[in-house]
Amino acid sequence: MAQQPLLSLPEFHNVSTGTLVVKEPLNFWGGARVKPKDTKNSEPVYEPATGRVLCDMIPCGEEEVDQAIKSAHFAYLKWSKFSGMERARIMLEAARIIRERRDEIARAEVANNGKSITEAQVDIDVAWQCIEYYAGIAPTLSGQHIQLPGGSFAYTRREPLGVCVGIGAWNYPFQIAAWKSAPAMACGNAMVFKPSPMTPVTAVMLAEIYKEAGVPDGLFNVVQGGAETGGLLCHHPMVAKVSFTGSVPTGKKVMEMAAKGVKQVTLELGGKSPLIIFKDCELENAIKGALMANFLTQGEVCCNGTRVFVQREIMPQFLEEVVKRTKAIPVGDPMCDGTRMGALISKPHMERVLGFIKQAKEQGAKVLCGGERFVPSDSKLKDGYFVSPCVLDNCRDDMTCVKEEIFGPVMSVLPFDTEEEVLQRANNTTFGLASGVFTRDIARAHRVAENIQAGTCYINNYNVGPVEVPFGGYKMSGFGRENGQVTIEYYSQLKTVVVEMGDVESFF
Repeated sequence: MAQQPLLSLPEFHNVSTGTLVVKEPLNFWGGARVKPKDTKNSEPVYEPATGRVLCDMIPCGEEEVDQAIKSAHFAYLKWSKFSGMERARIMLEAARIIRERRDEIARAEVANNGKSITEAQVDIDVAWQCIEYYAGIAPTLSGQHIQLPGGSFAYTRREPLGVCVGIGAWNYPFQIAAWKSAPAMACGNAMVFKPSPMTPVTAVMLAEIYKEAGVPDGLFNVVQGGAETGGLLCHHPMVAKVSFTGSVPTGKKVMEMAAKGVKQVTLELGGKSPLIIFKDCELENAIKGALMANFLTQGEVCCNGTRVFVQREIMPQFLEEVVKRTKAIPVGDPMCDGTRMGALISKPHMERVLGFIKQAKEQGAKVLCGGERFVPSDSKLKDGYFVSPCVLDNCRDDMTCVKEEIFGPVMSVLPFDTEEEVLQRANNTTFGLASGVFTRDIARAHRVAENIQAGTCYINNYNVGPVEVPFGGYKMSGFGRENGQVTIEYYSQLKTVVVEMGDVESFF
């Protein structure tokens, strides 16, 4: 009897907070979910909004990782022979299915991740748009013809790498799986994807959707696990490339492991991004931008603009309005349409965020609002991991809250006087993922964009990420890119073919 996809099972219909329990196996290769071989190392996965157990994450061992990679290699041998148009047709069908089931996927994402349903729906939309975008690029992949003397010529072929590994993060589980798999598949590769051990569920849904759309069995596989499973993937001799999203320390380890096999690596790591607000800005837009730069996904976003530099003259008006609006953010049941901030991913992470706020106060920062554990009135949410969104004033550049990535709903506000001064301070960090500037002065906006040391600079907006636009970091925020045309170069390799049309001229 054929296996029913997760989204067809009754427990995934109309998921509401506190109701979902996942008993199905969450490994997927060879076109089907696979029961784990050994359950002794299982770890509970919690629903952030309630603190109750959602499912068990059972890590894959060496034999299972090997099976998943061999299954991917077998599929790659077929898929790499498909024309770009054939790949595109299947990818467009996958995008269509995701679009059709967007709300069910989004509800499962909320149960596993804790973000608001409003945001989760946008994430699922971004996922299908990404697949659709790379479906459009797949038929355009081509090489170059170079004319040589005497009628000889050369040409280049853009060829796939083989089996690629994607290692995802817990803040955008479904979206990151799409961001990594779509360009890989467009180029003719297969992918083995390891979700974060805290969010194991929705990547399996993507695998089942790709199968339904018509990819060869094994083309997109999911293996569950933590650091040990990640290490097995990075070391496997049949893996050609590793694309990792996560923290700087883990990114360094991934790079080190991949280096042993001279594998290509893309790293999308942490950030402590500056948002610079000049006194000539459109203040209403700057306030909205600062909120978007800090409080999406409960502040658990790597490119968030958490160092908000405000020109001294407008600091009082800015703080007054930002605090007013931050206090008004509805925190609570993430499945409710009116909620704008859900729960943090886990209890230890919540405690870590609260620890940063406590330390900020000890170092002299002033909490203008929030920064405490929040207990919603709904009794089923009493054990959820909620923190009230926080604005910190009286911050200095040498404070921990200004230097280190908190990954929670905490905005640090700092005054500045001149453009030259703020650029120097903004760049005084080991990170370089994103940045932003609000000003009406077009020349200044482009000067800041040129001089800021970051992979992205938003002018008069923040945290907008169209799939057509490359995303990635400078410095210790990583290298390589996701999204945009350039990502094709990170999932393919060039072969040069030289054709002699005359006789060989030999020195011997």
